[in-house]
Amino acid sequence: MDIQMIILDLIHRKIIDSKLIEFEKLNGGTISELYLLNSKGSKYVVKLNEPKVIESEAHFLHSYKDSNLLPKLLFVEQSYKYIVYSFIDGATNYNRKDKKDMLKALVQGLLNHYKSVPDIGWGWMDQPAVSWQCFLKNKILEANKLIDSRLEIGDHHFVLKLVEEIKTDRKPYLLHGDCGVHNFIFNDGRLIGVIDPTPVIGEPLYDLIYAFCSSPDDLTKETLDSAVSEWMIKSEHNHPFLYLEVMIGLYLRLGTCIKHHPQDFEEYLTAWHYWKNIIKKL
Repeated sequence: MDIQMIILDLIHRKIIDSKLIEFEKLNGGTISELYLLNSKGSKYVVKLNEPKVIESEAHFLHSYKDSNLLPKLLFVEQSYKYIVYSFIDGATNYNRKDKKDMLKALVQGLLNHYKSVPDIGWGWMDQPAVSWQCFLKNKILEANKLIDSRLEIGDHHFVLKLVEEIKTDRKPYLLHGDCGVHNFIFNDGRLIGVIDPTPVIGEPLYDLIYAFCSSPDDLTKETLDSAVSEWMIKSEHNHPFLYLEVMIGLYLRLGTCIKHHPQDFEEYLTAWHYWKNIIKKL
């Protein structure tokens, strides 16, 4: 759709003001088409994508409209061609010294708001798998192809075994799904926004561990325990269980790192051996 036609429609619907409308196309790592609108000093984002993608993101933003970290959903086009939401003004630069504070803010501002949903499938909301195990196993196998000989063969088998032993009686929740520092907005080093959900149906710890592993700094037990101390959702997060989940998340991150940020691999590999030693001591 043409952005100028969208703007005219939004003005007609009184979503935005007609005065001093300025717009610019935003660049980024997203597959969506994004535009920033400025109307009388108020800023809005128009996001265009495939209808099933837009629908799942709109559902996520609506479900957690009370979170102070998410943009406010302002309009959803009826056939899900685009959505409009508030613009969060801040920086995307993550300060590596602030991971503990960042994770605490994430848990308090978003993850503690997570709600359980009916069991209608697991994993990607727009392409659900039959189980949480199946979703994770598919991701593990994808990461395995990238990691290959960079880890010992026993490490690959160990992670697969962890996934196969996951309990099947878990309660499904609606998750962000891409909850990493690349989708975080900061102000003076403080987390103030979380954007670009790729909604997943799964276990809330997935998003916490995803965020924890999304940068190679401060991947310590102390930092993770600090975040979990803020956790309010009633779920199984005793420490032995939690630390095994970290091994799954870290393995997936190793694959992502090789594909997108190979310069960070050695730091992640150090963290991998650190967590292996923690597991051995349990």
